Amino acid sequence: MKKKTTSWHVAVAAEALAAAQFARCRFDVSIQYGANQPEYDLIVARDDQMLKVSVKGSRDGSWGLTQSLLKEANYHGAIDTWLERHGSLTVFCFVQFDGVDLLEMPRLYLARPGEVAERLRATAKGRGDSILYEEHSWGPRAVGAGTVERIPAEWRFTMARIEELFAEE
Repeated sequence: MKKKTTSWHVAVAAEALAAAQFARCRFDVSIQYGANQPEYDLIVARDDQMLKVSVKGSRDGSWGLTQSLLKEANYHGAIDTWLERHGSLTVFCFVQFDGVDLLEMPRLYLARPGEVAERLRATAKGRGDSILYEEHSWGPRAVGAGTVERIPAEWRFTMARIEELFAEE
């Protein structure tokens, strides 16, 4: 009997991959034991510096972030509420499995909450959205018709990006 991949499987795989990549880059990685903290999944440290890392996995090309906070289609209000819930040491690690073969490495991106909020606000020609898209083209009837949403290239998981995030701490 073939089991369906669930969101739990995606979350566990994403967290493990993020931890492995940070360790591969010679950072100390602390993984939570037991119930998850609401703001982060991993702590990444180097010398006396640290980052709290919230890992978000996806298998469809997008990450839903603020849907539960959305009221009366006030996307910007939901984004503001979401942003208030994250501290200055938090970094998001977005892991994308969509279109990735089992023998390939999923795509990983790193961003501060403020950067994510800015991207969410700019979505759909500035209307805002509750979803962060890796790459999405709006159809002709959509509010964002004619535009393409795309994660900034500078968010890619690279040593330079990690160094930049530690420097901002």
